[in-house]
Amino acid sequence: MQAKSPAEAKAHQPKSDWTPGAWRSRPAEQLIDYPDPEALSRVERRLAGSEPLVEVADIIHLRAALARVANGEAIIMQGGDCAESFAEFDADKVRVTYNLLLRMGAIVRAAGSDVVHLARIAGQFAKPRSSPVETIGEVTLPSYRGDAVNGPAFTSLARVPDPKRLLDAHRQAQVTIELLQAYASASYADLPRVHREVGLKEPPRPISMFTSHEALLLNYEQALTRFDEASEQWWATSGHMLWIGDRTRQLDGAHVEFARGVGNPVGLKCGPSINADDFLRLMDRIDPDNLPGKLVLIGRFGADKVAEHLPELMRITCREGRKVIWSIDPMHGNTRTVEGLKTRMVGDIVKEVRTFFEIAEAEGVHGGGIHLEMTGSDVTECLGGSINLAREDLGRRYLTHCDPRLNEAQALDVAHAVAAMVADQAKRANAA
Repeated sequence: MQAKSPAEAKAHQPKSDWTPGAWRSRPAEQLIDYPDPEALSRVERRLAGSEPLVEVADIIHLRAALARVANGEAIIMQGGDCAESFAEFDADKVRVTYNLLLRMGAIVRAAGSDVVHLARIAGQFAKPRSSPVETIGEVTLPSYRGDAVNGPAFTSLARVPDPKRLLDAHRQAQVTIELLQAYASASYADLPRVHREVGLKEPPRPISMFTSHEALLLNYEQALTRFDEASEQWWATSGHMLWIGDRTRQLDGAHVEFARGVGNPVGLKCGPSINADDFLRLMDRIDPDNLPGKLVLIGRFGADKVAEHLPELMRITCREGRKVIWSIDPMHGNTRTVEGLKTRMVGDIVKEVRTFFEIAEAEGVHGGGIHLEMTGSDVTECLGGSINLAREDLGRRYLTHCDPRLNEAQALDVAHAVAAMVADQAKRANAA
């Protein structure tokens, strides 16, 4: 049965204190101040009348796959662009991202762990920013917030938030999902070759590629939320999984209010500033029924801070009997500036990943996966790795409009590091 739009579902919704628009009464961080509210309302109405981008059945399929992660039977391989671009979009870019995640997953599978493939794609069109404005020379303009909001060019016209960009984002997301489905069918023929490359002995099987993005633009998310009569639940049909960023996880804030009401798996970014009380309350607010596969806790501390902050949080989840998934985002805590450009060191990224798995093992927690900003393109935005990019290479192909991404070789380096840790842990478990 087709999921219903908010208007169609009004007479059928369950008794609850939650509706898709409940977030509008809450304080909100990082939302966009559109100069023309009526234009925004028109866009919201158009989106509310559109077809879902993803099917409820596929979201439920992801929930089941993530329940296996929560039970220690698989690992999440999540990655993609820091922010998707309108100008750089084409079918080949989607194919390259799909194939890179496929290869990374095969590397980890060869080490002995099943993998859930999650792409940062088909919705990652906006970014929170530390400052609402950007200054170059004597000119100050609104910050670039992603192509769903405004343009990257440093001009007054480009930086005006335009709600029609939400329609462009929706159309691109729709095409992207159609491409992912096509590549999923076609890739089955390529899997024997991929398996041979990584030494995976098992017979190939179809791979599900799920979509994910940060639920930042709540006007967009609400418009694409649908009520499903079969499950008697609301679902965000903008993507299979959503996450709440470290800047928008206020307990009584708009983003947490929206996320608590949808049936989708929800990620929660956990940085050094999170305290134990808020951490407990956030878990209770977003996942009150403690459902395996519902809540993914994504640490983003930095290589030098993860050992200080993560153990206590993991102990809390164990003490409270929470059936959460722990994953690690080793990107956002490891950003530095080199010669005026933001970058990240592959050594720092691998160090945080390794420390995460070590802490998880010590605390009796399943290390549930990784969350990367990466691209299959030959960029030079992060330094180090097996290809040994140095600071003099940084400006050669620095193409990102937001955060620095791992290139293909560097992303595979991280996958090999995860695989080595998975294999080592399996050996220790077998020897015990």
